[in-house]
Amino acid sequence: MKKKRIIIGITGASGIIYGIRLLELLAKTEYETHLIVSKAAHQTRAYESKLSATELYDLADKHYSINDVAACISSGSYLTAGMIVAPCSMRTLADIACGTTSNLLTRAADVVLKERRRLVLMVRETPLHLGHIENMKRATEIGAIIAPPVPAFYNKPQTIEDLVTHSIGRVLDLFDIEINCINRWDNPKQDTDSEYGD
Repeated sequence: MKKKRIIIGITGASGIIYGIRLLELLAKTEYETHLIVSKAAHQTRAYESKLSATELYDLADKHYSINDVAACISSGSYLTAGMIVAPCSMRTLADIACGTTSNLLTRAADVVLKERRRLVLMVRETPLHLGHIENMKRATEIGAIIAPPVPAFYNKPQTIEDLVTHSIGRVLDLFDIEINCINRWDNPKQDTDSEYGD
């Protein structure tokens, strides 16, 4: 039996592939995944993936209705390692930053924060206006980690999956979860200032 639990939230921002890949990778670990999918995320799923709602739910160990505010993960007494929202929409970011708990996803995030567990928000929007930035600041001040899926190129990605997997791997690093499928920077070349100038 899996001994650790982690909550995964998927919202309606573009980039549902991040949530899907996260669930696929966590399935290979000792973590039991508890999934919440927003209504807007189901719309995005239909646009951006070939998965049905059932197929998406099947990637997780357990899943809950967005409206089930009495679910076990809505209580701080239910022990988890924390929560990842991937992707995290600006609407969800705003609700979390303001402590608005109108559905299970934002309630679970609020519980994670109040219990001083790790909450990672893979925010997806560009460009950002000041309201977005202020919500990121507020979320950070109350304990969340803002981790936009920013691609790395030093690992010479060949596919979109390479880019997605690297971003997910870096988020899982925040939970000390090693997935052994990302190329890490090891500074293989030592360029000198004398060779290239400033």
